Amino acid sequence: MNKDENKRKSKRLSCAVPLDGKKGSVFESTNVVDISKGGLGFVSSHRIPLNQKIPIELDLYEDDNPVFVIGKVTWSQAIKGSSNYRIGVTFEDVLHGSKMRLKKYFS
Repeated sequence: MNKDENKRKSKRLSCAVPLDGKKGSVFESTNVVDISKGGLGFVSSHRIPLNQKIPIELDLYEDDNPVFVIGKVTWSQAIKGSSNYRIGVTFEDVLHGSKMRLKKYFS
C-alpha cells in the first residue's frame, strides 16, 4: 500500500473477524482486518476488481439489527509472500437509517 492509499477520512479500528460469505463465492474464507465508519479492509484469497460494489451487512451489536451498506472496492494489493490479497472498501451508501447507528458505534 502506498502513502496515498493510506490517507483515510476516518480512523480504522483493528479487528480480526471472519466475513460470512456465500459458500463458493469470492468472500468465502475471508477475514476482516479493520473497520471504520467509512469503510473496511479485509484479506481474501481472491483478487476482487476495483470499483466492484459489494452489499455488506454489519452486526455491530449482538442484540441489535444489522447495519446495511453498499461497499465499493477502492484498492487491492497482493500480499507479499502469500497467495492472498489485501482489499480496501469504502462505504458508498448506508441504507435504511443505518447511517446514524454506524456513526454512533464509532463515536
